[in-house]
Amino acid sequence: MSGTGKVGVGVVGAGTISDQYLENLTAFPDLDVRFVADIDTARAASQAEKWGVAASGTYDELLADPEIEIVVNLTIPAVHVEVALKAVEAGKNVWGEKPYALDVASGRVLLEAAQAKGVRVAVAPDTILGAGLQTAFRAVREGEIGAPLTGLALFQAPGPESWHPSPEFLYAEGGGPLFDIGPYYLTTLVQVFGSVSRVYAHGSKSRETRVIGSGPKAGTEFPVEVPTHVSALLEFRSGASAQIVFSFDSKLRRTGFVEIAGTEGTAVFPDPNTFEGETLIHDEGDEARTIQPQGSFYTRGTGVLELAQAIRAGRPERVPGELAFHVLEVMVAIAQSAEASEPVEVTSEFTPAASLEPDWDPSVATL
Repeated sequence: MSGTGKVGVGVVGAGTISDQYLENLTAFPDLDVRFVADIDTARAASQAEKWGVAASGTYDELLADPEIEIVVNLTIPAVHVEVALKAVEAGKNVWGEKPYALDVASGRVLLEAAQAKGVRVAVAPDTILGAGLQTAFRAVREGEIGAPLTGLALFQAPGPESWHPSPEFLYAEGGGPLFDIGPYYLTTLVQVFGSVSRVYAHGSKSRETRVIGSGPKAGTEFPVEVPTHVSALLEFRSGASAQIVFSFDSKLRRTGFVEIAGTEGTAVFPDPNTFEGETLIHDEGDEARTIQPQGSFYTRGTGVLELAQAIRAGRPERVPGELAFHVLEVMVAIAQSAEASEPVEVTSEFTPAASLEPDWDPSVATL
């Protein structure tokens, strides 16, 4: 592989989310998107043609390209680790969609395999690199609310089956609001408070089946295999705490809510599932102060670019596997606690990354 110039990228998984990734990845001048792979090679060819990517085909063909340094893993959660391990064994770095893995043991295997091979495994969400959350992180780190003490995160909605044409995987193992939505909110909270030490949780399921509401499979009933409402108390090693609610069972929508209370004020963060949004600071006055977002407004795929720039610079990436593994262990601990109705310890630790500079611009060539 080349150690200079643009970083070669291959995308595996040509499903719904690949459009947003490919739109951005093909626009970033530091990246060279060379291949789209999928088990449905016709779908891969269609996406490659749509976004001007020169080659498409099978995953093995993607891995055979020596100029591809980063594999972007957009496959379904059940095969995230399997696909990533194959890339690692081929000496490729990996950017993966969340969740990192479905269980702690396989997540640890992947992390250790990457370390042994000398490659990197980074995992979504890269929303934490967007202007909205980066501005919020900077505000807290610069003392706008004093020392952060507690957090509150809420996501409540009816569930995605009304609009998603193939929502079954979102209600299977590795899905539900905890594993589908949780990574956005939990990654945001640990960037503020650091590592989680213990969780206590409750989970429930409102019904055993749901019905697809749109697309060619509209009207099809499918099973619900995981809790569709999860609430939890998180304790952090810093002594801070946070409460969370992730639900697909609420007709009242409360989404994108993250609140951080500190010794001198309270910050209301923008939606952690977006890359923009204002930060509101409540302190001495009756009216909240608004901090406008500064930074990148590009969406999914910015993490791939930041990983590529980190590889070339020989520095740590800002969304590393260690972060994703910790969030995975927190989610698994929440699921275990909800099932057992008792606290569960979290053993892994990580160090939050430094904030991006406000003028970081993915559209500017740096390599």
